[in-house]
Amino acid sequence: MNLAVTIGSVLFANPVTVASGTFGYVEKYFHVREIKKFGALIPKTVTLHAREGNPPPRIYETASGMINAIGIENPGADVFIRDQLPLLRKIGIPLIISILGYSDEEFVALTEKFQTQQGVRALELNLSCPNLGQKRVAAQDPQATERIVRKVKQVASVPILAKLSPNVTDITEIARAAEAGGADGICLINTLTAMAVDIQTRRPVLGNVTGGLSGPAIKPAALNMVYQAARCVKIPVIGMGGIMTAEDALEFMIAGATMVAVGTANFITPRAPLEVIDGIKAYMRQNKIEDVREMIGTIKMGS
Repeated sequence: MNLAVTIGSVLFANPVTVASGTFGYVEKYFHVREIKKFGALIPKTVTLHAREGNPPPRIYETASGMINAIGIENPGADVFIRDQLPLLRKIGIPLIISILGYSDEEFVALTEKFQTQQGVRALELNLSCPNLGQKRVAAQDPQATERIVRKVKQVASVPILAKLSPNVTDITEIARAAEAGGADGICLINTLTAMAVDIQTRRPVLGNVTGGLSGPAIKPAALNMVYQAARCVKIPVIGMGGIMTAEDALEFMIAGATMVAVGTANFITPRAPLEVIDGIKAYMRQNKIEDVREMIGTIKMGS
């Protein structure tokens, strides 16, 4: 069986990766040879300068998922490149680095820093983080989305992926804007803006008041947006949002996703990405599918 897929100029051994900010390599759960089975690895989003993140509490479990308001805590690009990137590079699989700029110029500067680093095969532009206290993120504005992607593409030597927000009226408008700007692929969905209230104190549970909802609760919405986006653009879609099992991943691929990213499941079952890969293989064997690309976007409509 052939599980390889292509996005831009990069060939990935299989269509399974992990969502940014949800996966940390812990030896008691994994041996490095197992992580090598991933199609790619997407570390936590990196900003140009260090960020402390939001005040605690930062995570709250819901009935069918979790709300997080981490706030992109990270050491900044230079420290990440010096201290963390060498360890990730040793794993030996393609790295997709998620970057977030607070201006067009910062997105460009981050692109220039990371695209020359060995092992970095693509960049994910985080245009859609919902818990930074901004009134509107770039991925809620088609003009801003197209403008930022276009500026980054002018200097980029690696494929550029635009991570989009579900907190919009029409996802196809934003997807088309990313494609018009030159994106090599789009990632969706990011988390849904959400909150929780402590009825005893009558205060928001999260220190940031709101955060991003992820997990099984958002899967139907994510699946619909992937389906809508895949139909309106010609570039690949990386689908994410509530993927817990291989069956979930297969739904996204049949709906049109070229790759899938496992996110919240990593907090519950750290080996979930490996189980998803094995499940996709089993489905292909059972249905006599020789090439994984044969089932991408094969959803059947009507009776």
